[in-house]
Amino acid sequence: MSDGHGERVVSPLVSIRDVHKSFAHMGRSLEVLRGIDLDIDEGEIVAIVGPSGAGKSTLLHCMGTLDLPTSGKIELAGEDITLLGATKSRKLAALRNRTIGFVFQFHHLLPEFSALENVIMPGLIQGRSPHEMEAPAKALLTEVGLSERMTHRPGELSGGEQQRVALARALVLSPKLLLADEPTGNLDTATSSAKSNRTAKVRMCPDVGANSSMQAVDRCGGSVVHSMYGVVCREHVPASAGRVFRRRGW
Repeated sequence: MSDGHGERVVSPLVSIRDVHKSFAHMGRSLEVLRGIDLDIDEGEIVAIVGPSGAGKSTLLHCMGTLDLPTSGKIELAGEDITLLGATKSRKLAALRNRTIGFVFQFHHLLPEFSALENVIMPGLIQGRSPHEMEAPAKALLTEVGLSERMTHRPGELSGGEQQRVALARALVLSPKLLLADEPTGNLDTATSSAKSNRTAKVRMCPDVGANSSMQAVDRCGGSVVHSMYGVVCREHVPASAGRVFRRRGW
């Protein structure tokens, strides 16, 4: 894309415009997202922070194509995912598989498969062979400290180990967008710090995370999106720096 003066303009990886999300509750409409506008660039680290019920997970689910906004538009890598979601197209499923990695509050591992097989699974869904996926899966499991646990099933792993398997699974296809919903809740402090450092190294993809804490952002640097009453405010946080922010309006 050009700006008309010969300069190439890079479009954001994620573009959210006037997104609203409401839920029906006891005959009433509960508005959770109220006109969200947000751009996320490739390689950017963003944390969505706010109290419980502020709409953090709802916003992530809409960005990740797991839910549709009531109104508004979300573009991912140039594709209108709200339009694709409304048609429930196979194209949306393919876009999700090749572009997005998920780390949820709960690991959602397949209990009948080993840690290694769980990490390989996204590649198999994409049509790659187990042989092709084995090396990157093993490398990621080693990096998160599970080199001795690859053949163990989820029921044989601790909660923190299961969450590290989920992180490796989310990263195995090198997604452009990594969505993490309270990803360090089951981890001890040292492992949580290591996870944040690992995510910060994946510079080819934004790490968009919902968290009620600022600790991970302070370690890694990036942007903070404060979610409150269904609207957002954005700030920039240098790594391990004081709280001097570049604030954008509500």
